[in-house]
Amino acid sequence: MSMLIKNGKLLTENGFENVEILIENGKILKVEPQISIEAEEIIDADGKLLAPGLVDLHIHLREPGGEKKETIATGTLAAAKGGFTTVAAMPNTRPVPDSKAQMEWLQERIQETASVRVLPYASITVRELGQELTHFAELKEAGAFALTDDGVGVQSAGMMLEAMKRAAKLDMAVVAHCEDNTLINKGSLHEGKKAAELGINGIPSVCESVHIARDILLAEEAGCHYHVCHISTKESVRAVRDAKRYGIKVTAEVTPHHLILSEEDIPGNDANFKMNPPLRSKADQEALIEGLLDGTIDFIATDHAPHTSGEKAEGIELAPFGIVGLETAFPLLYTHLVEKKVLTLKELIDFLTIKPAKAFGLPYGELKPGAPADIVLIDLDQEKEINPDEFLSKGKNTPFGGWNCKGWPVLTIAEGKIVWEKGVVKA
Repeated sequence: MSMLIKNGKLLTENGFENVEILIENGKILKVEPQISIEAEEIIDADGKLLAPGLVDLHIHLREPGGEKKETIATGTLAAAKGGFTTVAAMPNTRPVPDSKAQMEWLQERIQETASVRVLPYASITVRELGQELTHFAELKEAGAFALTDDGVGVQSAGMMLEAMKRAAKLDMAVVAHCEDNTLINKGSLHEGKKAAELGINGIPSVCESVHIARDILLAEEAGCHYHVCHISTKESVRAVRDAKRYGIKVTAEVTPHHLILSEEDIPGNDANFKMNPPLRSKADQEALIEGLLDGTIDFIATDHAPHTSGEKAEGIELAPFGIVGLETAFPLLYTHLVEKKVLTLKELIDFLTIKPAKAFGLPYGELKPGAPADIVLIDLDQEKEINPDEFLSKGKNTPFGGWNCKGWPVLTIAEGKIVWEKGVVKA
C-alpha cells in the first residue's frame, strides 16, 4: 500500500517548509519538496502543518476491569483524534498486568482493538500492593514497556531500591507516581488557598517531593533510569534539576493541566478540577513552565484518566481523581502556551513527539525516511470550543469544557493507515 501526502508544511529549524511525504508499507519512504510518483492513495494537506504522530507516555485505558470508564478501543480512538499515534497505558487495571499471562492477554487485546500503537506498562509490585515485586524479566519478555505502580507510590525504600537494581539489569525504566501515604492527609485538593476556602483537606507539596528526592538517591545507587510521573511542585522540580546536574539518570514529565491551570482556577466544588497530583499554587505552575523550558522536565504527557459522569458528579471529596486529556492536549497547549509566546511551536511539537521518544529510547516522533509512518495533520487556524459531548473517549471529565482553542488535528495516520479524519473514524 502506497500513500502520497501533498501540499503539506513541515516545521524545521529554518521555519516552515513545503513538503510531500511518500509512504509505503507503513514506513516513510521519502520526505521531499516535491515527489513525482504515482501512489494508490493521495492526500491533499492543503497547506496545513504536518507533524510526527504525537507520543503520550502516560494514559489510562481502564481495560480490563474499568470498561465503563474507557476501553482500549475507545481510548485509542480518542488518542487518534487528538493526534497521538503512540501511547503508553498504565497498569492500574483489574486485574493488574503483573504476570506474564496477564501481559500476554493484554497484548492480544491491544492487537485486536487498538487504533494506534499501545505500549503497556507492567506493575512494579503484585497487584500494585507494594508488598511483593513482580517478575520483571518475564514481564519484559511478554512485552512490558516499563515498570510502574502508577496510582500509588511504592512506600518501602528497600523495595524500591531492589526494584531499581533488578530493572537496571534488564535495561527497564522505573516510572513512579510519587506520593508518601503518611502525608496525604486524606486530601482532595492542594493544601493551599482553595482547599482552605472550600473547607476541604489538602494534599501538601512535600507529599510528592519527598518521594522524588528519596527515589533520586535510590536511582543513583542502583544505576537505574528513573522517571517521575506528572511532576507538580516547585520543590520536585528543584530535586530533579539537582539530580540532572549530578548526572543521575532521571527524567520527568508534566501534564497540560498543570502547565495551564493552578488552584486559583478551581471555581468551587467541581470534581472536574480534581486530579492527582492536584492543581498546585501559581508559584508551582510557574516553576513547572520554567522547568520545561530549561530542560529539567523532559516532555509533556496527558495522564488521560477517564471516569463516568456519575462518579464525577459526587463532588470533590468523594469523586475519583483524574481528568481526560487526549483529545484536547494539542489545541490547549498551542492556544495557551504557543499563542501566548511561552513556547515556540517547534518546542511544543518536540515536547509531544521526539522528546518523550528519546527519553525512553523509542524509534518514534520523527518524520524522516525509514521511520514509521505516524503523522498528524494540524489546522493551526481552526478555532472552536471544547465540547465534551463530542469526545470519542467514554470519559467527559474535563475542566476545559467551553474553552475556545486553536490548532486542531484534522487527520491522523498510524503506521501508514488513516485512523481518524475530520471527525470520521477510519479504524
